[in-house]
Amino acid sequence: MGSKVKAIVLIILIVISLAIAGGGFYLYQQEHTRNINLQASLDDLTVKQKLTQAKLLEAQKSLSIIESKLKDATSQIDTLTNQLQQEKVSKEEALSRIEQIRADLDRQKESRSDLENKLSKVQDDLRAAQGKLTKMEAEKETLEAKIKAFESKSNVELGKIVVNPETSSVNSSATAQVVNATQGPAAKDLEGKVLVLNKEYNFVVIDIGSKNGVVVNDVFSVYQGNKIVGDIKIEKVQETMSAAGFTADKLKNIVKEGDRVVKKNK
Repeated sequence: MGSKVKAIVLIILIVISLAIAGGGFYLYQQEHTRNINLQASLDDLTVKQKLTQAKLLEAQKSLSIIESKLKDATSQIDTLTNQLQQEKVSKEEALSRIEQIRADLDRQKESRSDLENKLSKVQDDLRAAQGKLTKMEAEKETLEAKIKAFESKSNVELGKIVVNPETSSVNSSATAQVVNATQGPAAKDLEGKVLVLNKEYNFVVIDIGSKNGVVVNDVFSVYQGNKIVGDIKIEKVQETMSAAGFTADKLKNIVKEGDRVVKKNK
C-alpha cells in the first residue's frame, strides 16, 4: 500500500516535472523568439540609428554650409545696405545740387531777362539818341546855313560853332583868340539884337562883334520891350557877330530872335 502511494506520488512528481519542463521549454522558446525579434528590432534600430546619425552628420554639414552662406549673405546684405545708404546720401546730395542748379538757373533766367530788358531800353535810348542826334545835326546845318547867310550879308566869317550838348553851352574853338576891346570903338551902352536862337545847344548869336568892342566873357542883358528877361555871356567873338550862352537854362524858352541886348557895365 505504501509502495503504491509512493509510486503514484513519484508519477505525479514526474508528470509535474515534465509539465514544468514543458512549460519552461515553451517559455524558453517564447523568450528566445522574443529575443530574436528584439535583436532583429535592435539591429534594425541600430541600422536606423546609423542612418540617422549619417543623416544628422550630413544635416550638420549642410547646416554648417548654410550658416556659412548665411554669414556671407549677411555680410553682403550689410555691404549692400551701406552702399544703399551711401547711394541714398549721394542721391540726396545730387538732388540738393540739382535744386541749387535750378535755383541758379532761375536766377540766371531772371538776370538774363533783366539784361534783355536793360538792353532793350539801351537800344531804345540809343535809337532815341540817334534820332535826337539826327535832329541836332539838321538843326546845326540849319543854324550854319543861317550863320553863313549872315556872314554873307556882313562880309565876315563868324566861324564854325562847336557845341557840347552835355554842358549846354557854346565852346570856343582851340584857335579862338580873345579880341581886346580896344580893337573897336567901345560904347558906354553897347546894344545889339539876337540874330539866331538855338534852344537845343543853349546859345544865341548877336549882331555885334569885335569892331563894336565886344570881348569874350562880356555879359549882355536881354530886353523884350523895356523889360529885362535875363543875361547872356559872350563865348565866341568875330568882327560883326558874337556867340553867347545863357546864364540860366530857363532863358532858352524866353529869349526870342530879334530881342534887344545891352552890354552890362562891370
